[in-house]
Amino acid sequence: MLKGFKNFLMQGNLIVIAVGLVVATAFSTLIKAFTDSIITPLVSAMEGSSAGSPGLGWTVNHQFVDLGTFISAIIYFLIFMVVIYFVLVVPYRAYMRRTGNEVFSAPKPPAPVKTCPKCLSADLPAAATKCKYCASDVD
Repeated sequence: MLKGFKNFLMQGNLIVIAVGLVVATAFSTLIKAFTDSIITPLVSAMEGSSAGSPGLGWTVNHQFVDLGTFISAIIYFLIFMVVIYFVLVVPYRAYMRRTGNEVFSAPKPPAPVKTCPKCLSADLPAAATKCKYCASDVD
């Protein structure tokens, strides 16, 4: 039962989806910080309402644009992505390398092919001696 659960967890697609979900969540936090710290104060300043906050930023029409909070969110995002990479991706790659499966690697080049001289189909394997479509001999 535990071996089956381990095999389920170590499927390539599951890990890729989990990493993607974590990245999306962290990126969502970054976007929320951007809108809360920069966009919302600018829109409020255009409306004429006022609110203030100390910190790194500037005031526009009595509305504080909090650049410090946004920079903090960017730093959080970068640190979070580094941790995810070294805690999830690197060990998973090592595990898959040990088991003989390559994940997160460059795609392999397509196998060499040749063209049939009779029917001109261009997807015959290079080692083929007969065409799979017209059954003619292929050099």
